[in-house]
Amino acid sequence: MNHGYFKDKVIIITGASSGIGLASARLFGKLGARVVMAARRLSALEAEAPSVSADPSRVLCVKADVSVEEDCKALVEKTVEKFGGIDILVNNAGISMRAMFKDLDLKVIHSLMDVNFWGTVQCTKYALPYLLKSKGSVVGVISIAGYSALPARTGYSSSKYAVRGFLDTLRIEHLKDGLNVLVFAPGYTSSNVRNAALTADGTPQGETPLEEGKLMSAEQCAEHLAKALRKRKSQVILTGLGKATVLAHRLFPRLTDRLTYGFIAREAGSPFK
Repeated sequence: MNHGYFKDKVIIITGASSGIGLASARLFGKLGARVVMAARRLSALEAEAPSVSADPSRVLCVKADVSVEEDCKALVEKTVEKFGGIDILVNNAGISMRAMFKDLDLKVIHSLMDVNFWGTVQCTKYALPYLLKSKGSVVGVISIAGYSALPARTGYSSSKYAVRGFLDTLRIEHLKDGLNVLVFAPGYTSSNVRNAALTADGTPQGETPLEEGKLMSAEQCAEHLAKALRKRKSQVILTGLGKATVLAHRLFPRLTDRLTYGFIAREAGSPFK
């Protein structure tokens, strides 16, 4: 890992209190960046800040709910006030769901779009003038579900497809401006996202259907993210299964539908069989 690339760069990470967001904050801190950690729980951020940098002046914790436009605006304003600009924005905050659409309260899809899609749009909108000035990078952490649909995750897949469409369009708009736009798609990664996933009525499921210990770690995922940013990549799809799924979805969509159905039906407590 090239330590020099990230030295003194100002990096905002949303959803930074756990999982990929926290692992990324720690890695960027170790690589010499000035890190802005954003999440809904300020106490959780402040508890983790010393693990990002031993120098408290190099870490800023901001309480922000990315589904609230004013919070996104304030996040950018506080960052610029403290550090003078922005080099990288990592739109990582996200929530998931698991329920059949026929059983779903529509407020669940609204919640997912508000956080996953609108959170990315709103943070990007306010950070963009500073990213253009620094010729920096904006990242959307999506999912393989943003390329190949996952059943019982209508709101999740839809929001991740939407983020990909938004960022791909933004990249073309700023092709001549020096802005790097990265769509970053991890496969299954060990994190809290499945425990916090919403069920049909909008309550968290409180458990994960997967064996988290067998998944890619959040720390490995953060290493891939840092490498992609350093190389100013426009797209990263992680894991062999993830790459195979995206390719199969493009080449053999009907077969991929059937394989995906069977794969998800075998999950513990699957909503369908």
